[in-house]
Amino acid sequence: MHTVRPDAFQTVLAGEMSMEFKEVIGRRRSIRFFEPEKPVEREKIQTILEAARLASCAVNAHWAKAIVIERDKLSDEQLEQMKTPVAALNIELAPVHIYWYADLSVVNRMKGSRLKELVDVGALAPTHGWSHKFVDEFVYPQILKPMTESPAYAVAASTDVGVAICQALLTAFDEGLGACLSSFNVGIAKELFHVPDEWIPLYVLLVGYPAESWQAGGQRPRPPWDEQYFEGEHGKPFERDEAVVETLKQAKMIQTPATPNNPARIEEIKRLAERLGLPL
Repeated sequence: MHTVRPDAFQTVLAGEMSMEFKEVIGRRRSIRFFEPEKPVEREKIQTILEAARLASCAVNAHWAKAIVIERDKLSDEQLEQMKTPVAALNIELAPVHIYWYADLSVVNRMKGSRLKELVDVGALAPTHGWSHKFVDEFVYPQILKPMTESPAYAVAASTDVGVAICQALLTAFDEGLGACLSSFNVGIAKELFHVPDEWIPLYVLLVGYPAESWQAGGQRPRPPWDEQYFEGEHGKPFERDEAVVETLKQAKMIQTPATPNNPARIEEIKRLAERLGLPL
């Protein structure tokens, strides 16, 4: 079992601090106040994308595709077109936008070749029945190709892209950045960024240095544990061990929860609004 070491924080590039994994999860918030004029280093964006590339993916298909856009390279008109009613300010403040898609063409284009790569490196072993012949004669024609013709295919592909997006999101926080997943104007993005027809739009990951404190008012409200997780059958909650909860608090994965009408958070929002010229 992983334990938190006394030297949990280690200095990395640009004076940022690298956190233990559980604390990265605990620190993640949907950051919506970014430093609009502070650029994000290209190496940090690459690190975010590298994390997504290494994500687990069914049949090694890797449906995830991303288009990275620097906000300042959009014209004022283009930026205005990209805004949505619920994410207009987020899109305006974030210096970097990463638009995520699921490429539905990849399975039929690759025809199992990426599975063969897993066979070649021993990830899919003959002990489990795997071989190039098995891929060519059974897996692709009888499983993968029919899968692409199912209405559920887009859902399955999008789910796997979500795993990649999650790794990218957590990596942004590990790099000392803030990030927020948002909807976006799909039609305008397709036109501006020349998105192929086979790509299904998912989310935009807005990235930048946070203008708000990393606590951002505390961990966001979540549904009660007993409503979410069950053991053996629906209606029988998975028993939550409070000793584990305490351990995760020590590891900074479970942190101080956000509370309604928190005076410190209200004051922080007022200061941000004044500094950034935002309405209240």
